[in-house]
Amino acid sequence: MSENYDLLLKNGEAVLPDGISAVDIGVSNGKIKTITQPSNASADKTFDCKGLHILPGVIDTQVHFREPGNEHKETLESGMKSAAMGGVTAVFEMPNTKPLTTTAETMADKLDRASKVAWTDYAFYLGGTKHYAENLGEWEKIKGVCGIKIFMGDSTGDLLTASDNELEAVLSNGKRVVAIHAEDEYIMQENKKTILGNSNDVKLHGKWRSEESCLSATSRILNIARKYNRRVHVLHITTAQEMELLAKNKDIASVEVLPNHLTLNAPECYDKLGTLVQQNPPIRERHHQEALWEAVRNGTVDIIGSDHAPHTLDEKNATYPNTPSGTPGVQTMVPIMLNHVNEGRLTLEKLVELWSYGPERIHKLSTKGKIAVGYDADFTIVDMKKKKTITNEQQCSISQWTPFDGMDVIGWPISTIIRGCIVMQNDELSSMPIGKPVEFIETS
Repeated sequence: MSENYDLLLKNGEAVLPDGISAVDIGVSNGKIKTITQPSNASADKTFDCKGLHILPGVIDTQVHFREPGNEHKETLESGMKSAAMGGVTAVFEMPNTKPLTTTAETMADKLDRASKVAWTDYAFYLGGTKHYAENLGEWEKIKGVCGIKIFMGDSTGDLLTASDNELEAVLSNGKRVVAIHAEDEYIMQENKKTILGNSNDVKLHGKWRSEESCLSATSRILNIARKYNRRVHVLHITTAQEMELLAKNKDIASVEVLPNHLTLNAPECYDKLGTLVQQNPPIRERHHQEALWEAVRNGTVDIIGSDHAPHTLDEKNATYPNTPSGTPGVQTMVPIMLNHVNEGRLTLEKLVELWSYGPERIHKLSTKGKIAVGYDADFTIVDMKKKKTITNEQQCSISQWTPFDGMDVIGWPISTIIRGCIVMQNDELSSMPIGKPVEFIETS
């Protein structure tokens, strides 16, 4: 007699660790129970995935949801709704909120807020600063913390960690991975005076926040990481020079890139969209973009994350440089990257490696990141042939815009399933949020 499952996914092409296969996936109690050849098994709910691909749940390891302190831009609820609508099953959120997420108390507040409104599973970065460096080894063990985040270039209040002494204070305390925003504050301060000056030209953004500032910061953090034998994860890399350096230091550093930097390039994007595409580090010229793609293909890049960082259109449409950096992205990451697959820039298997297997490996996830028996039943189900246009109106973010408005794509998320619960299907959310904190091996 065949087993009865809570949920049965049938007739789809599943991306498994050993390749793409036509299998049935049985789910019980939120976990993957069986992965079998098509059968006549029964279930309380059957999802016919004919013509669709079943991917491990997409994990977005870099989002800014603005709560607390800037809820007019985004909230935890609206951000996670956006994620679920975009096929994302779990998010790692950043500490540059108001107040900053730099203490056990502010982390507890954020975890409490999320517990009431989470449409996806979630974890939070703890901001790494000199002020609380000695506490990081203890605080990084808090359930729901995904790691430590350092901002080497100008950021919110006391989050700036610019000097080598400050960086050493953070990296010498604790054991978990440290995520790095690598821009050299000292070089950028000088560039602001000598290059930017009184100009209002957003095309100078990449000159102010220069290739040299990125390479300098990345070089410095690699040296310090090696001194303390501390794993670092260098975020949103934008330059060919950094990729060449990071490729030689994979034993100590992992690498993340963004869909924006893989899709847009300067100066064309600034001509078309102006300050809407202003972000840190900046979108750069095509030869840098080509280097990023080569790094994706050769294995230097470990993770693709969105760096979802919304601001209102009124804020973005002010006069540069009095405009905030950052763009929404958590809801558009999946279709943008599926379109790249369809255009031949990478395989679907490689993409799954970058947004599921990579997060599992780098962040040491307990039961997420792959379709395997015993893992959480997290799935992103996609139609690789679906043609659709990305629009501002689709966005669940409070900001209600995307730099990809009007872009035609092939490939679309059809359903978001988290621990066996269908959270989104056919561009509609379910009736209630069910998100929980992500579990990590190092804190289990």
